[in-house]
Parts: sequence; C-alpha cells; structure tokens
Amino acid sequence: MTVIVANDVPPAARGLLRRWFVEPRPNVFVGSVNARTREKTLDYVRRNAPGLAMLVLFDEANSQGFTVLNYGATDRRLVRRCGLELILENPEEALAEEAEP
Repeated sequence: MTVIVANDVPPAARGLLRRWFVEPRPNVFVGSVNARTREKTLDYVRRNAPGLAMLVLFDEANSQGFTVLNYGATDRRLVRRCGLELILENPEEALAEEAEP
C-alpha cells in the first residue's frame, strides 16, 4: 500500500494521481501499486510540480514494515534512529535540545 500526502497539487498531477490512487481526503492519495508504477508516478509529479511538498509512505520489508520519503520543503523532518524512521514535527527545537549538554 502507498499513501501520498501532497499540498497544492496542480490539476495535471492530481489527475495522474487519481488514475492510480483513491483520494479519500483532499491532497491525500492511497493505493496499492507496484514499486515501478509508484516511482514513475512520483517522478511525473515531481517534474510537473517542482515546488510541491510531498510525504510518501509505502510498504517495505524492514523492521517497521514501511518506508517514509519526504520531497520538497515541509515543516517536518525525517530522522532514522536505530533502523527506525521517525518524523520530527519541530526540527529546530529538537536539534537545539539535542545539542545542549
């Protein structure tokens, strides 16, 4: 399964995403596609919406059972710790706290 959360999707990219995914809420796309279709679709969206911020989650054979990818500038940051993928909501605050002795 693949979940894509994208903001301000242009009509052409939204049409392509709707071809392969269901849109249960605005800017949230969910579907079961193979890795090649997912990558080609994401490449198309990234080429045709360069300023788009996008979060992609998909099934993967790892300890969590999924992988998270982040494209564009978002207010969240992906961090991998001990093989786990975590999302920092306020990365500046978290990094400042981590740097303090």
